[in-house]
Amino acid sequence: MLTKIDKQHHILSSARVEASSFFNERPVETDISLLVIHNISLPAGQFGLPYVNDLFMGSLDCTAHPSFCDLQGVEVSSHLFIQRDGQITQYVPFNKRAWHAGVSVFGDKNNCNDFSIGIELEGTDSIAYTAAQYDALVVATLAIMRAYPAISLDRIVGHCDIAPGRKTDPGVAFDWRLYKSRIAQL
Repeated sequence: MLTKIDKQHHILSSARVEASSFFNERPVETDISLLVIHNISLPAGQFGLPYVNDLFMGSLDCTAHPSFCDLQGVEVSSHLFIQRDGQITQYVPFNKRAWHAGVSVFGDKNNCNDFSIGIELEGTDSIAYTAAQYDALVVATLAIMRAYPAISLDRIVGHCDIAPGRKTDPGVAFDWRLYKSRIAQL
């Protein structure tokens, strides 16, 4: 499946769009040069529920589950979210700065949100991701790499790589070899 990025709106053509308000402008003359892979599930380990969407849209009912109490007032977003069935939702246009990385560093550059695109996979560190998610992730990655050529295979990392000691996602369940070999083949 070939998908493209609408260059006028910086939106993945195959994505469902939800407009999060949790973003801002990238610094002037910033080259988008990093792709960061994350995971998320709310509650942890439960899939197919509306809570991740609610979190990214600022409408999460923090009384809906006891584990949500720490999320009160949290403003977080990602460019893309890939559900277990492979459905992709885009929350922030790629040319805008989504709030996914937090305190982070890649190489000698701090604040990875400034120059990165964030993709959240519905999952946990220890539960295997689905074939549909890998398929969608590969399609999205190839479209992103075509639109933002400064992102190369060695500039695709996990949240754990840019926030070591603080973050562990996408976790041991993520098959980096499978993912990167599929990208390299296409």
